[in-house]
Amino acid sequence: MFDDRYTFGTRIDAPFDAVREGVVAALKTEGFGVLAEIDVAGTLRDKLDIEREPYLILGACNPPFANRAITTDPSIGALLPCNVVIRGDGAVVVVEAMDPKAVLALVGDAGVDEIATEIRSRLRRVIGVVEQQFTVMESAQ
Repeated sequence: MFDDRYTFGTRIDAPFDAVREGVVAALKTEGFGVLAEIDVAGTLRDKLDIEREPYLILGACNPPFANRAITTDPSIGALLPCNVVIRGDGAVVVVEAMDPKAVLALVGDAGVDEIATEIRSRLRRVIGVVEQQFTVMESAQ
């Protein structure tokens, strides 16, 4: 697993579609649903005639935590949902999640920080499950 300033994730040696299915299943086990799936590569191809490697953004939501966050700060919806990116990078597939601790620190509220800590733990477990399912590439991002 790698950590960056505002994401954490892993590099997998497996077919893109299989990794996507594994990520969605792992999110479900942690109480997340996928509210939106944005095919960035497809949009760029269709709108700009640009070809790039597969690039999906999954808008993941855990309803009980989203409700708690919105109850704490109704404007927090601008920072939701938790995005998980699945992207091709040469011969590997990168799976990375936004770090809710980094993003939700903008709010500056102890209650929101508590929620961010729990969501971060769950998303890190999602990445861990994906790593258990597939071959992890050693090199960092």
